[in-house]
Amino acid sequence: MEKEKALRKVINLPSRNKKDKSVENKYSGSYTRVISITSGKGGVGKTNIVANLGYALGQLGKKVLILDADLGLANLDVILGITPKYNFAHVIEGEKSIREITVKGPGNIEILPASSGIQELTNLSIEQGIRFLSELDSLLNSFDIFLIDTAAGISSNVMYFNATAQEIIVVVSPEPTSITDAYALMKVLSLKYSIRDFKLVVNMVGNDDEAYEVFRQLSLVADRFLDISIEYLGFVLHDKNISKSVRYQKLVSELFPDCYASKCFNSLAKKILSLKANNIPRGHTNFNWRHLLIKNSDW
Repeated sequence: MEKEKALRKVINLPSRNKKDKSVENKYSGSYTRVISITSGKGGVGKTNIVANLGYALGQLGKKVLILDADLGLANLDVILGITPKYNFAHVIEGEKSIREITVKGPGNIEILPASSGIQELTNLSIEQGIRFLSELDSLLNSFDIFLIDTAAGISSNVMYFNATAQEIIVVVSPEPTSITDAYALMKVLSLKYSIRDFKLVVNMVGNDDEAYEVFRQLSLVADRFLDISIEYLGFVLHDKNISKSVRYQKLVSELFPDCYASKCFNSLAKKILSLKANNIPRGHTNFNWRHLLIKNSDW
């Protein structure tokens, strides 16, 4: 209870004991969409999707900020071919502010880089997480969309960043292990944090039928065993130009704008902009702190 009171004080949420309908029914008026992009299994091309999707959203006139939230094994900067001087570790250690570590990416996107090989960052404390997102909240007013590239799996950091987002996009490939792990991720977020709404992107498929079949399999199992909703966003076709762009440390959407994969990213970006956020936060914040109150001792 004391920990919860402290958390509420930091994030400026009303007490459970006070029934204030004016607060409960008033949306924050946030102009920034916070979208986490996550996966149950590594190797499904999640970071590539985040980067190219951010670029495609930028091409549609949106100002995009991307956080590399794989805090101990960062690779977003590698994909983009940038070498940031400062990163997430400098913010956590109090050496730099978030604004000071932000770097320009391609197109209309900016990047908050993480660090590699620092194991301590793979398990943030409650205080570190609150401090970071509180500072980040004020920065987001300058952006239309905030994409969070989480690590793969169900670690505390993955749960933390997903739980605070307004929308969660799960990336899955046609491999059985990827499908199983995606289900496990959604199960944990549902049972532990009462998150009910998910969006799905199927990556590295040969055609749209193969992608939809993956969505169908996941939906069948989720409908039977979990009280969640999975919305099908779309797919990204297997495209040899993606591996070429990775070698060049450039985005496929930038190098090969007319290839199959780039067209898929453009389609996904348009679909996202056509939809509303599932969980608009209440209060003066862009983040869904309330989910963290449910299991704050498990971060």
